[in-house]
Formats: sequence, C-alpha cells, structure tokens
Amino acid sequence: MSNTKPLWKNDDELFNIAKTELFVALVGDILDKLGYEHQFLPPNIKPLQNDFVVIGRAMTVLEADVFEESSKNTKNPLMKKPFGLMFEALDSLSKNEVYICTGSSPNYALWGGLMSTRAIKLEAAGAVLHGWSRDTNEILKLDFPTFSYGGYAQDQGPRGKVIDYRVPIEIEGTRINPGDIIYGDRDGVLVVPKEVEAKAFSGAIEKARGEQLVKKALESGMSTVEAFEKFGIM
Repeated sequence: MSNTKPLWKNDDELFNIAKTELFVALVGDILDKLGYEHQFLPPNIKPLQNDFVVIGRAMTVLEADVFEESSKNTKNPLMKKPFGLMFEALDSLSKNEVYICTGSSPNYALWGGLMSTRAIKLEAAGAVLHGWSRDTNEILKLDFPTFSYGGYAQDQGPRGKVIDYRVPIEIEGTRINPGDIIYGDRDGVLVVPKEVEAKAFSGAIEKARGEQLVKKALESGMSTVEAFEKFGIM
C-alpha cells in the first residue's frame, strides 16, 4: 500500500473521488487489511433507492424509546419535550455531514420527508438509520440519500425521543464517533474511523486503479491464478 501523500486536499475532493472512482467494498477490503475488521453496519440497513450513495462525516444521534409524547409527572425535563432533542440535532447538521441514529427499538420511523428537506437546506450528505424511515415517496422525489430498514409509517412522536447528539454511539458492535466517515452504497454502509481514513482511502484508490489492470488482463485471457500472482488483487 502506498505511503505517498493523500490524493485529495479536503473532504470535498475526497468525497468526489469516492463517488466517481470507488465503491464501498473496496474501502472495506482495505480496512480489513489494516486490521479494522468490524466496520460494516448490519446488512439490513439499505438505501431506499439502489443508486443512492452516501459519504460524509458522522453527526451521531442517540434515540431512546418512550411511551408518551410529553410526560407531566417526570423527573427528567427532556421527557416533557416532544421529540426530545431531535430538532436541535437536525438543525446542527453541517455541510457533508451524515445524520446517523441508533438506540431505539425498531417500532417506529426515525427519519422522514420534512427532516430530509431541512437536511438538504443545510447541505447534509445523507441519513443512516438503525431502524425505519418514512415518507418514502417524498424522500425519493427529494433525491436525498437515505439508508434504513425501509419504509414504515409509524411515527416516533409518542414512541421515541432524541436524548443526545454528537456523542459516541454503537450500532450492533460497530463504534461510531462524531466525525468518522460514513460511506454507503447498495452493498452496505461502512464506518471509516478518523485515525485511519487517509490510509483506507489511499489504499482503496490504489486498489481501484489496479483492478482496472486486472480486468484488462482477464479480458485478454489471463487466468485468475496468474492475475493474482502478478497483481495481488482479486
């Protein structure tokens, strides 16, 4: 793997390279080689549309189940507030950030059309939900990259609240820290930790360009054994 300086100067350039030259599996392969072998989110988190690609910095959101929209007899002031801190979390989104949410049971939607509209205005990169989304037709019309279990209309209003955001979270054993890169396509969603992102993407770019040489060799009749011996890629 090359030790040269990264081929990008900023996030905009990196994310453009990822969208035009790479795919998620490539970066996942490099993370495996680097010893980061548990970076994919569960395979039932899928794009609402197969051609959706999301890449951006994690804006982490922690959700919790509740059993009424606003509680009167409570020791926690947050329980009196419909949706908890969801509006504040949404409004905090910045350019190239991904709203990534977990913590609730899979009984209601964590994302919808109006949230997508606000996120687009803030130039966010997408949403990744450890659960359902809703308003699917609206989200598809907005063309906002949304990854979830799929569409389910039941609202979070009386069922869930955002209790914190921009804090470390975990999704089925995969740690996500604010600012980690979230990269997803139809084959899965990957968490790329900040401390290894340069190596992961540099290696993926190198592998992507190498795979084009392998493809040409296979098309010309070279065996897979010979190709792997020559290029070390398959």
